[in-house]
Amino acid sequence: MHKRTLNERQTSVKQASNEYCIIQNPACSTAWQALHGCSVLENGGLGLRFEIQAGARPLPAFVIRHEDVLHAYLNQCPHVAMEMDWQAGQFFDAEQRTLMCATHGARFEPSTGQCVDGPCLGQSLTRIALREHNGTHYAAHLA
Repeated sequence: MHKRTLNERQTSVKQASNEYCIIQNPACSTAWQALHGCSVLENGGLGLRFEIQAGARPLPAFVIRHEDVLHAYLNQCPHVAMEMDWQAGQFFDAEQRTLMCATHGARFEPSTGQCVDGPCLGQSLTRIALREHNGTHYAAHLA
């Protein structure tokens, strides 16, 4: 295998991945994990549940498609840290306009995670950064 310096690896990663790191690259402080199944997500449809590393522990998270854009959040309501989906992957309300917490009915804007109605009005879901590279989507680990 060809050995490269850290600077060469960093340049290569930036060129190959559109300014982001792919999975635990030493040239970057953020670790990314591949998400499989994002391509089949439909606007306002079921979300994809996954676990994301937050420091040393995994936390529940989800990704949804809204207006043809993917958005990922921790699967925890800011009001009470409980998982939000009604059934596995069911995050949207019946009208498919807002994300809705199954516990207390709080509603969130899908594109921002901002609570627009309910007991946590003004608070937001914790956003998880997403990137796409060569058809695969990646979620950033949380610090």
